[in-house]
Amino acid sequence: MAIYFISQGRDEIPRWREAFSDARLISPREIHARLVRGDCVWVMVDGEDWPQRVADLSRRGAVVGVMTHSPSAAEAFESLESGARGYVHALSAPEVLRQAQVVIMNQGIWVPPELMARVVGGTFRALGGRAQAHSQAEELQALTERERAVTLAVLEGHSNKEVARALGITERTVKAHLGAVFGKLGVRDRMQLVLRLSGLHAAMSDSGQ
Repeated sequence: MAIYFISQGRDEIPRWREAFSDARLISPREIHARLVRGDCVWVMVDGEDWPQRVADLSRRGAVVGVMTHSPSAAEAFESLESGARGYVHALSAPEVLRQAQVVIMNQGIWVPPELMARVVGGTFRALGGRAQAHSQAEELQALTERERAVTLAVLEGHSNKEVARALGITERTVKAHLGAVFGKLGVRDRMQLVLRLSGLHAAMSDSGQ
C-alpha cells in the first residue's frame, strides 16, 4: 500500500510529512498513472474541483482522506458524500493524522470530534431521519427506553453534553448508554450507528464495503 498526498499548492504540510515519512507528494495528473486499489490518498482542499477528485479516487478503489485548513461541518459532510473516509485539520498533530489513517484504512470514518455530532446529524437527516430509524423496529427493540432516547438524540446531531442536558442525566451516563447501544447493535461509533439504523449497514456488509 502506498500513501499519497495531493495538493495543487506549492508548499507541503510539515506535519503531514512528519506523520507519514514514506508518503509521496503527487500531482492530480500523476496519481492516475500510479494509483493501485487500496492505496491511501490524502486530498488537500485547495481548489473548487476537490470533491470531484475525491469521488474519482474513491471510485477507483483508493482509501481517501481530506485535509483542510478551515474545518467545517458542511465541508466534512461534502467530503463524506464524495466518498472520503476521513476529514482532518491539516495542522493536526502528527499522531492525530496517523490515528486518522489507521481508522480509515480499517473501514472506519474519521471526523474531528468537535464536528462529528453535526456531521452525524446531517447524515441521519439525509438518510431519512426518525422515520427511517423507526422502520428498523427490530434494531430499536433491542434497546431500553432510555437507550432509545439517547440514540435518537445523538443521531439528530446533539453532543453528549446536549443530550445529557435534554434528558436530565449526566454526560457520563450518556456515554454509558451509548457504549451499551454500540455493543448491542454491533457498531463502533456514531457514524456506524447512523448506517445501522438507516438499513445501510447490512447492505454495505453484504457488498463487501
